[in-house]
Amino acid sequence: MKKNSKKQEEKYLVASLIANIGVLAVFKYFNFLNTNITGLCNLFDIQNPIPYLSIILPIGLSFHTFQAMSYTIEVYRGNQKAEKHFGIYSLYVMFYPQLVAGPIERPQNILHQFYEKKEFNFDNALLGTNLIIIGLFKKMVIADRLSAYVNQVYSSLDTSTTLSAWMAAVFFSLQIYCDFSGYSDIARGTAKFMGYDLMLNFNRPYLSKSISEFWTRWHISLSSWFKDYLYIPLGGNRVSKIKLYRNIFIVFLISGLWHGANFTFLVWGGLHAVYILIESVLPKIKSQSSVLKLFNQLKVFVFVTIAWVFFRAASIDEAMHMIKLMFSTDFTLNMTQLTAGKGPFNLMLCFLAIGFLMAAYFLPLDMKFKNTKVNVAFLSISIVLLFLLSKDAQGEFIYFQF
Repeated sequence: MKKNSKKQEEKYLVASLIANIGVLAVFKYFNFLNTNITGLCNLFDIQNPIPYLSIILPIGLSFHTFQAMSYTIEVYRGNQKAEKHFGIYSLYVMFYPQLVAGPIERPQNILHQFYEKKEFNFDNALLGTNLIIIGLFKKMVIADRLSAYVNQVYSSLDTSTTLSAWMAAVFFSLQIYCDFSGYSDIARGTAKFMGYDLMLNFNRPYLSKSISEFWTRWHISLSSWFKDYLYIPLGGNRVSKIKLYRNIFIVFLISGLWHGANFTFLVWGGLHAVYILIESVLPKIKSQSSVLKLFNQLKVFVFVTIAWVFFRAASIDEAMHMIKLMFSTDFTLNMTQLTAGKGPFNLMLCFLAIGFLMAAYFLPLDMKFKNTKVNVAFLSISIVLLFLLSKDAQGEFIYFQF
């Protein structure tokens, strides 16, 4: 009887995973696969009979699909009791602060919170407001200003130089961090204001001293999802070297594909897999000197920045053009290009914004201030700077497309 029960649970698990992955595949990957099938058919002068789908990608589909799968897997593993209240389950899958861009929560962390009585709490409100303001500052002051120059360079690569290409690449590294971590801060702050605790999704990733460490600090909810539900079931690191390398590549290639139906994302994921494989075979240096620490942090930032080129580019050709520029020898600075549209003053504000970002690394990670007056002063100054320095027209969050 127990065996039949277990088999029945396995059937429910498989059916649930197929349903979730199937929805994701149809909305996000059907036309991508169909395009490649068409290309293959053209090689043999065959017409592809499969029609393209004219459908709109639901906002945050990848995030709440993965969250729904977390619930199914955790219930199957016995780590979470099945939720009998459909409204509570629906709230878990579609909780509005994290709906469109995460963090991807586990049921153990959030489900029980929906049963707890919530009352207004001044400390929660203050902490939530801190996170929201910091998130808005990252997005509107830093990410959106940097994006003007990133877009300018990527739209005119033929007139770009080595220095302008590197500046755009570095700017995008900071842009995507501020854009995505900014949203996560807003989501956590909104939830905290209402008395709910969401997980920390970014932990100062550009201070990492290795690529492996970077992935324990960047998009933590997704990287831990892949670790728990894909990497470990594949055998993790308790397998032979060949299988270990296979597991790493599978995880990062699927992670790349999760971000978008484009070969650029596959290359981005593959590059990170290569980085980690290289790290695993290099000898470990145990020295803790500050110089070596800084060198390792800069090394990680440079390699991550190079990989981000494929994430940002619209095609492999565009990405390779950008990489070629970055490693050419044209060290002139095309100021006309970099100051186009927004002017030189905006370029100066970009560097000022980067300065604010570096200063923010000294703020408490949980944004808790011991003194309420200090907190009020921080909020007042931040709000004033937000209004003074934010762009005239804000762009959407980068991760809304995923």
